[in-house]
Order: sequence, then structure tokens, then C-alpha cells
Amino acid sequence: MAGVLAWFWNERFWLPHNVTWADLKSTEEASFPQAEDLLLAAPLAFCLFLLRMLFERFIARPCAVGLRIQSSGPQRATPNAILEKVFTAITKHPDEKRLEGLSKQLDWDVRSIQRWFRQRRNQEKPSTLTRFCESMWRFTFYLYIFTYGLRFLKKTPWLWNTKECWVNYPNQPLTADLQYYYIVELSFYLSLLLSQFTDMRRKDFLLMLLHHLATISLISFSYVNNMVRVGTLLMCLHDAVDVLMEAAKMANYARCQTLCNFLFAMFSMFFISSRLGVLPIWILNTTLFESWEMVGPYPSWWLFNLLLLLLQALHSYWSYLIVKTACRAVCRGRAGKWNPLNVSKDDRSDMETSSDEEDGPMANQKPHSSATNGTNNKTHEANGYGPCPEEHH
Repeated sequence: MAGVLAWFWNERFWLPHNVTWADLKSTEEASFPQAEDLLLAAPLAFCLFLLRMLFERFIARPCAVGLRIQSSGPQRATPNAILEKVFTAITKHPDEKRLEGLSKQLDWDVRSIQRWFRQRRNQEKPSTLTRFCESMWRFTFYLYIFTYGLRFLKKTPWLWNTKECWVNYPNQPLTADLQYYYIVELSFYLSLLLSQFTDMRRKDFLLMLLHHLATISLISFSYVNNMVRVGTLLMCLHDAVDVLMEAAKMANYARCQTLCNFLFAMFSMFFISSRLGVLPIWILNTTLFESWEMVGPYPSWWLFNLLLLLLQALHSYWSYLIVKTACRAVCRGRAGKWNPLNVSKDDRSDMETSSDEEDGPMANQKPHSSATNGTNNKTHEANGYGPCPEEHH
């Protein structure tokens, strides 16, 4: 184990040339980031997870009730013991062969069975009220941490001149405010990673999981090798857009469509301009070029920038989804079919729909058995608004 730890904390990987861990030991005169500080994030993440549950129950839920947000979920599938057994014990997505067998067994047409399975899968999705509470929690945290980060950064020289991120690097003292900012951000993203497996499962589950892992790795790596100055710029830039995203979600769930559309437009402009404009020009420029000039590359420098480029690739994909959603709404508006609710429907929709099944001539056809379940399953309620992370991040 000692050999593994010595290999993992190899100074030649983590630190620039001619710098050792002894140089970054905290003293009475100056404090520096220590790897063990990150252990504080684990219990704090659990506390944030518990705080979120209390917040949603005693603050967000009463607000949702006051806004008349219904707790009812999607349409429930007609009870059927045979299909329920297949759904719970065998598969939630039956293939064509199994569908044909069930059709003969129940004397239902295949499309009715497909519709039953889709409705049954949607039953496991949270209600609009639950989504509103989740978004309100993330909105509250992002607003708090963004306000804190902005107030902190206004007093720092590296906000106005990014070269200050690398002056005397890595011998840059760590202040209490900066450490608090970092540990709280890391704890929140750890709590988001935990909630990935307890919240609704979206279509981009794996992408969001990758996003959270990349963000946690970036925060941890930048703290360990004292790239905290540029890290604060990155975190504040992300939190600013996430505030708008969660506010737009809340307006959508509350059916305040004028406010929702306005916030979505603001979010879209800020997201694309910040993630595809400010981040490459401001952040990537200093991590790739200014740091190369002033410090020079070393192994963890390459890893840090690789994670940043991965994050940038995810931002490009989500920007594409935002533009696609906006263009779809504009096109529908020109065709005279625009509905404000369409703006909030994107490719991360929580509810499964099938236009072929629901809008076709058999949309209202009932099964051949006495049990009926051919009702339309239009999902005009909130649908996983906004192609970006909690929230994110």
C-alpha cells in the first residue's frame, strides 16, 4: 500500500519541475492546499443531501403547492397481472418476439401492449411537483454559491488578469475563503453524483454522469496541485448559467410560460456565449497557453487540460441541443403551430412519447380484452427542461 501511495502521489506527475510536496506544506506563515482537505467533502456532501430533502419537503413543496403545481404524475397504465409480471421480473423493454407472444396470450394488438409498457415506464417517473422541488433546491444553491464566488472574486487580481493565476505558481497561499469555496463546490457535485442514482433517470444519464465525474475530477485535481485560482474562475462561470437554467425549469413547471420563455432565451444566450465563447477565450487560453509560457507543461497539467477539453466537448453537445430546441420552436411559430410549452421540450424529455403510436389512426384503439388502455398519453407537462447539468454544472 505504501508503494501504491508513493506511486500515486509522485511529485513528477503532480507538480512542476523542481517543486516537491515539502515546498507546499502548510506553515504558520502560509497555508497551502492539502490532499486530506478533500476528505471533508464526503461528510459535507451527505449533509447537503440531507439538507436537500429537508429543503424540498418544508420549503420547496409548500411553494409548489402555493403555485398550484399538481403532484399527479403521468397517466397510469391499466392494471394487468401478466404484463406487470413481465415488466417487473423479465424486461421493461420487450422485443418484437415477446410482444407478439403477449399479443396472442392477451388477445391485445401489439401497439396497445407497446403503449402499456410505455405508460408503465412513465409511471416510475417523478411528478411535476417533485421536479419543481429538485430544481428549486439547485436554484437556491447555485444562486448562493454564485453570489459568494462573485463577491470573493471581485477582490482578487486574477479575475481581471488571468496571468495572475500563474504568478509564483505553485507557491500561492490558500485563504480560508478560497478553501471554503472549493470544498462546498466539491461537496455539492458529490451530492449531485449521489442523487444521479436516486432522482429521475434522463435520456442523457451517462452524459450527466460523465459531466459530474469530470467536474469532480477537475475540482479535486486543481485543488491538489494548487490550480485553485483558475478553478474559481471556472466554477463561477458555470454557476452563473446554472442559476438561469434552474429558474427556467421552475417557471416551466409552474406553467408561467411567458417567464419560462424569457428565461429560456436568456439561458440560451448566456450558455452559448459563456461555454462556447468566454470559456475557451478566457479559461482555456490561460490554462493552455499562459500557463505553458509562465510555468511549462508537466503530467498533471496535461490531465487537467484534457479534462477541461472533455468538459468543453460536453458543452458543445449541449449547445447543439439548445439551438435545436430553439430552432424547432421558431419553425413551429412560423408554421402557425407554436405552443409556448414546446419551448421547454427538448431531447432530454423525461416522459416517453411516440408520435407514431399516439397520433396515428390507432391512437385511441382499445385492446381486444375487457381491460382498456388506449388513452392518449400526451405529455404537455414539464419534460426535463434545459439541455445542461444542475445543476448543473
